[in-house]
Amino acid sequence: MQAHVQPVSEQKGPEKSSSSLKQAQMPLVIGGLIAAAILFIFLSITQDIVQPILLIIGLLLGYTLFHARFGFTSAFRRLMSVGNGQALRSHMIMLAVAVTLFAPILATGFTFFGGTAEGYVSPVGISLIVGAFMFGIGMQLGGGCASGTLYAVGGGRSVMFITLLFFIIGATIGAYHFDFWTNDLPAFEPVSIATSTGLGYFGAWFVSIIFFGGIILVTLRIEKKKNPPKMAALPSAKGWKRIFRGSWPLFTAAIVLAVLNALTLMTRGQPWGITSAFALWGSKAAEAVGIDVSSWGYWQANADQLQASIFADSTTVLNFGVILGAFLASAAGGLFRFNNITGKNAAASVIGGLMMGYGARLAFGCNIGAYFGGIASFSLHGYIWGVLALAGTFLALFLRPLFGLSVPKSKDSFC
Repeated sequence: MQAHVQPVSEQKGPEKSSSSLKQAQMPLVIGGLIAAAILFIFLSITQDIVQPILLIIGLLLGYTLFHARFGFTSAFRRLMSVGNGQALRSHMIMLAVAVTLFAPILATGFTFFGGTAEGYVSPVGISLIVGAFMFGIGMQLGGGCASGTLYAVGGGRSVMFITLLFFIIGATIGAYHFDFWTNDLPAFEPVSIATSTGLGYFGAWFVSIIFFGGIILVTLRIEKKKNPPKMAALPSAKGWKRIFRGSWPLFTAAIVLAVLNALTLMTRGQPWGITSAFALWGSKAAEAVGIDVSSWGYWQANADQLQASIFADSTTVLNFGVILGAFLASAAGGLFRFNNITGKNAAASVIGGLMMGYGARLAFGCNIGAYFGGIASFSLHGYIWGVLALAGTFLALFLRPLFGLSVPKSKDSFC
């Protein structure tokens, strides 16, 4: 398969580097802009001012994710399979910028529209361990993490629609079982490196920066030892046109994503998240067919959210924005195209989607809410999530070939 058919991270074999770039699909670009404008106007008329602003942030998030093919799934897989840490280093840059921006925001509680900014600081217990490990396996089988699923759907990767559907189903089942995992099984109280240790936000920021730097050095040492294949270059426009067409360097995207997450925190009072909306969508669908989801412990504390329109849910609006933003980025680069679905990759998407949805509920979030948002919020659970997801990724390296999915090899030209 060629690079323009699907994200680089999910190629069936070694990808060839190419500098060619297709013509923009202008009818699709125009259609995407019209859809975004209609949704923006609708939200402006029917919802609080926060919602249309979050739609814009979501559009920028989706555009950035697709534009750089910024992956979490592929980053973990490259590191665990052949020792290529380039993408993981971009994660560390993203997290370093994020904690630098989050620290003063969380210390002061500042938001644009009232209320207090609060990070994602969640308990550490059995549910986190099981959920993060499940998510690590699921994202490798499903072909993408939470953000990867959304931007791949926006880019037209057909099999990811199956992943998304079963992601929603898994998240809904996870919401149904949420009480058991969080209340009936052992767990420690949430631990903030900033407020639970006496370090304060400046001390927690300093410790975080040292940790991220250490991870960067470790990945460089691993690469020096293993000499893994490089990541393939993506086709791109030249000069200022590269802002809109082609690709961005991973480090550029890392900085942009961190800034957009900080803007999300100041706009809605919480960091960027994705999978809580999946539980909401699935629960509303279940309610529509007669299932009493309001009796679930997960929803008893959030009854107003369940009864309100999905357009009043800020995470839903962000998700719609991510999909539309990725669609615009793919069309601008001439890359939007549906591709074939096989029995094997469909089966992998079903299993992976279910595991990610269920795991995300148990682990208090996904690669965005738990890993990115948790670590940026100085929560211990974010770091533990990353370790367990890496462990799940390692196991999934042995499972992917059963579904016809590739695993990078040291002799590949690119990974």
